[in-house]
This record gives sequence, structure tokens and C-alpha cells, in this order.
Amino acid sequence: MTTTASTAPGAPAPVATEGPAPARRRRRGADQALVRYLFVAPAAVYVLAFFGYPIVKNLVMGFQAYDFTTFFTGHAPFIGLENYTATLTDPIFLRALRNTGLFTIGSIIGQFVIGMGLSLYFRRRFPLSGALRSMLLLPWLLPMIASAAVWRWILEQDHGVLNRVLTGIGLIQEPIGWLTTSDTALISVIMVNIWLGIPFNVALLYSGLQAIPEELYEAGQLDGATGWKSFWHITLPMLRPVVGVVLLLGVIYTIKVLDLILGLTGGGPANATQTLATRSYEMSFIEFDFGRGAALSNILIVIALLFTVVHLRAGARAAEKG
Repeated sequence: MTTTASTAPGAPAPVATEGPAPARRRRRGADQALVRYLFVAPAAVYVLAFFGYPIVKNLVMGFQAYDFTTFFTGHAPFIGLENYTATLTDPIFLRALRNTGLFTIGSIIGQFVIGMGLSLYFRRRFPLSGALRSMLLLPWLLPMIASAAVWRWILEQDHGVLNRVLTGIGLIQEPIGWLTTSDTALISVIMVNIWLGIPFNVALLYSGLQAIPEELYEAGQLDGATGWKSFWHITLPMLRPVVGVVLLLGVIYTIKVLDLILGLTGGGPANATQTLATRSYEMSFIEFDFGRGAALSNILIVIALLFTVVHLRAGARAAEKG
């Protein structure tokens, strides 16, 4: 509210004075901002305590001689890049890096192709389609270590279900060591991980398919876009944002898979299924060299971040062009 005072002719103009209303509005805005911050504060504290601190601690440990005795002495001297040098020159590192790449690429391709096929199939209306989609989520809902135990029993060489079935129908003459032979162990682990990741791909891709208007397919049919042409020129372009999310999250999740490999093979036989994640676990909790284990996990984080940056930049370029 503005008040004025009467003045004589020729006197200076009156000065406007601010009433109580603007001050109250400012106080109310400050109170509302404080309330918003208070609502956000618990989540921020949780993220900092359970995500921020472990990441920072892991980064620091990568530059320290942090081993089992540190828990008793509290002494972890700074050694610079020695942990990273020792990790990169480790003879197992290159094999673990190669296995990580093969495991990630094989899993992502299998999960995406099968997930896309099932999503397109469930897009058609048929009896019990909803029940089947619900059952398809079961592998994703089961604890990873429980799934690994079941698959270990299925793939067991002497008494496993798979070998008994294949032997019974005459496809093989002798049992195959799916998890105990270097030639088949990594392939077997990839197949199990594909089985676990299919529900995630189906859930996201199916939701993306549901958002595509039917009018596009009807217009495409008038122009002769049916079958594969319809998929290539309508479905896939419209699903591009969802596909990007599926692939990005799939790579980030797969590159750090640990419990599945530990439950199936433990990284063996002869390091045939050793990945960067399992090697980091082995260094930290079997060899008790926490500094080198932290260094290797930091390398894994950098690889995931690099892939994320490349993927996001590629997506941004595609969006600008199209």
C-alpha cells in the first residue's frame, strides 16, 4: 500500500512508503521456500550418506595402501597411482576386460532382440495375454542369487536337468560341463543373464509400443507399409527414445553384474567368466587388497560414464537431425 502526504505548491514530490502487504508476501515466499527445502532435505541426506559418501570413499581408497590391517591400525598411506598401475598390469585384467565386453554385448543383444519380439507379440490382443505378461515378469522379480542357484542346478554337468533332457532325446551323447568348461562357461552365463533381462526389456518396449497411435499404421497400410516395412519405418523410429533408454540402462546394469556370476561360476573355470566386477570383488574380499579393488571399481565406473556420455551425445545429435 502506498501513502502520500499533502504538500504546499512547489514543495518536493512526496516519497512513497511501502505498506505491510509486500513485506508479508516476501515472508510468505521465504516460508514456502523453507518448507520445500525441508521436504527435500531427508532425501538429500539419504543420497549423500548412502551414495555420495561411498563413492567418495572408494575414490580415496583407490589412491591408498588400504588392506586388512587398516581396519585395526587405521593407517592407509597415500601411494598415488600405484594401485591403478598394479591393476592395469595384472595378467587377469585384460581377460576380465574382454569377458566384460563379451558378456555385456551378448547379454544386451539377446535381451533386446527377444524383448522386442515378445513386445510386438503381446501387442496383439489374444486371450490370457495379460496373465502371460505378468508371468513374464517373474524372472525379474526373483532375487538374483536365487535365480543363480536354480540355474546352477539346471546346468549341472552330472545331474542337471538340461543335460538329462538333451541326453534323453538323443541330441548329446555325454553330459556337457556348461559351467565347468572354459569353452561354454561364459556362453552359459550370458544365456542366464539374457533370461533375467528379458522382462525389463519387454516392460519398457511394450509401454513404448502402446504409445504409438494406431492411425500411423493405418496410414502406412495405405502406402504399402506392412510387415517389416511397417516395423522399420513406423515402429522403430517412434520407439527410438525408449530404445535409447533400454540400451543405456541395460549396459549400465549388465556391466556391473556380480551376484549372478558369483552364484554360477565364481569367475571360473580358469577365469573364463572373470569380469571387472568379479575381479574387483575378488581383490577386495578374497585377497583383502581394498585399494586395488577400489581402483578397479573406479575404472569400471569411468567405463560406464564414458559409454553414457557417448550414448547421450549420439542421441542429442540424432534429435537435432531429425
